[in-house]
Amino acid sequence: MLTRFRIHNWGLRTAVLAVVFSLTSASSQQPPAAAGGRGGGRGPGGGFTKPEPIDYNDHEGWKSLFDGATLSGWEGNLKVWRFEDGAIVGESKPDNRVATTYLIWTGGEPVDFELKAEMKAEGVQMNTGIQYRSYHNPDNLRCGMPTCPPQPAGTPGPGRAGGAGRGGPVGIPADPKWNLGGYQFDFDFVNRFSGNLYEQASPRGEVAWRGEIVRTETGKKPRSIAHLGNADELAGYIKINDWNQLHLIARGNELIHIINGQTMTIMVDDDPSLAKAKGVIALQIEGVGKVSFRNIWLKTL
Repeated sequence: MLTRFRIHNWGLRTAVLAVVFSLTSASSQQPPAAAGGRGGGRGPGGGFTKPEPIDYNDHEGWKSLFDGATLSGWEGNLKVWRFEDGAIVGESKPDNRVATTYLIWTGGEPVDFELKAEMKAEGVQMNTGIQYRSYHNPDNLRCGMPTCPPQPAGTPGPGRAGGAGRGGPVGIPADPKWNLGGYQFDFDFVNRFSGNLYEQASPRGEVAWRGEIVRTETGKKPRSIAHLGNADELAGYIKINDWNQLHLIARGNELIHIINGQTMTIMVDDDPSLAKAKGVIALQIEGVGKVSFRNIWLKTL
């Protein structure tokens, strides 16, 4: 383009050519700016990449709570709990029903932690879950007394469906030594409650429901901050009559329940009158059926 201009002053012509050469060289050494603006752009080559998923089976920095062969490190009613085929199993049969009871890990009372476990529920009346930041509660059994009385078939038990007295006599009564209160990662066969945050022995009960981010505050009912998704659609991530991967994160007053890589419930517990900062971990059985747990891992934060 410079040949179109007639520049008579040799010094000026030399200076112009030097500037043009400099600008042309600089532009040829730099890649074109990516679309998107700041920081070199958000497109390919812009420096941004999506976070890689964490491998659920990566246990570096985690501690196994189950040796895969015995119930060592756990305490509970051995008429209910046993080791079977590489898993911890609890069972309640129609002719020998079990009042709600727990198998308690004896290794401590974690404060901030993550917990992973695989579990499977069998039986349409089976309700189960994992207790955490929980406490021994011998005076408040599921039916309100040391032995749950027989009830006519079909009678709803105390609290949720599948309770201790629902549908007939209890053959194996609750034992105060293994009764708990506190947070629970809820789970049931028909996925009515699976993923919820239930609080055992508390007026709040089923406090954070699947698909919700819930905040609690003193003197107020729990309220939803936002939605994580439709509860019925989220239930589709949960396998019925098969193994499920549970992932629990308890950090400060924030509690997160994840099943098979999908967040189900988040609770922000801002009610110091009921919130628990630490406590025991335990496995629960409630109702008729069978529940199995395996690959139980703990990571303290």
